[in-house]
Amino acid sequence: MTTLKNDRYLRAALRQPVDCTPVWMMRQAGRYLPEYKATREQAGSFMSLCSNPDLACEVTLQPLRRFPLDAAILFSDILTVPDAMGLGLSFAAGEGPQFARPVRSEADIRQLPIPDPETELRYVMDAVRTIRRELSGRVPLIGFCGSPWTIATYMVEGSGSKEYAHVKGMLYGNPEAMHALLAKITEASIQYLNAQVAAGAQALMIFDTWGGVLTPSSYQEFSLAYMAKMVANLTREADGRRVPVTLFTKGGGAWLDKMAESGCDVLGVDWTCDLRDARARTQNKVALQGNLDPSVLYAPPEKIREHVGAMLASYGQGPGHIANLGHGIHQFVNPEHAAVFVDAVHEMSRGYHQGLA
Repeated sequence: MTTLKNDRYLRAALRQPVDCTPVWMMRQAGRYLPEYKATREQAGSFMSLCSNPDLACEVTLQPLRRFPLDAAILFSDILTVPDAMGLGLSFAAGEGPQFARPVRSEADIRQLPIPDPETELRYVMDAVRTIRRELSGRVPLIGFCGSPWTIATYMVEGSGSKEYAHVKGMLYGNPEAMHALLAKITEASIQYLNAQVAAGAQALMIFDTWGGVLTPSSYQEFSLAYMAKMVANLTREADGRRVPVTLFTKGGGAWLDKMAESGCDVLGVDWTCDLRDARARTQNKVALQGNLDPSVLYAPPEKIREHVGAMLASYGQGPGHIANLGHGIHQFVNPEHAAVFVDAVHEMSRGYHQGLA
């Protein structure tokens, strides 16, 4: 593999000194870029785009051609694992993901296979290999998956949900079945992420999109416990480097101190948390990623810079901060405003690292 030219992101993830704060954006390869829309149209459908390694590589690299980002993230979807389990994933226009065969019973759970990453999910591994080759050491590549709880939510509901009636009904009414489902998803996800590392991913991220809808006790039992099991069983070194792991629970700010005990290297923080408070509560045990409100990017450039300055000041001096949005970039954001964000982080953060790198 080519020597890594920019390791700022990896160093910050391990709380090592850097010259300036690294930055990337969740959903940085996506609908706000006209070139992404053109490639998506070429592919014909979202899943066709995900399952074509060359096109997945193309959209992964598109934001890097526009912005001096410090990391690339694999273009894929968190629902590739349940799709490989045979649930019949589709994306209806304007309605989001849907499963033809949702998981609603213990019999359904028992029948779920553990997909082989190099067979049923070979297209993802081929995409990782292709992206890693085409990056040619420019920046590190982040692989990812959804958290077991978040994946279970989609599998049981059959689609997105506002009430979580089916999945919470199972959680409260048949917790043994829920644990059986989460255990199976956890095993599949461990194999999936380890295969991504073997294919070339240099960092990993676990997206817990729906952990924030749980009660504190349910979060620890049904979400965090399974993410911690994943972390404990992931490949943590490749290419002679540590492979840092990021956990991100949207709406999980109340539990950052407990999340910091999971064994992860980085915690993603959404915009509802103050970085200064998050840093104090996690006692510098982990790096922090975030946390600009994505809606700030609708503001004029001078206001974007103002909010970037506030975010950097909130974290303060020293390493261990990876600048990002508090969730994914919105599809209607002007790409020029995203550029302002990225450039402002690099420019304005240098003073926070002087004499430390």
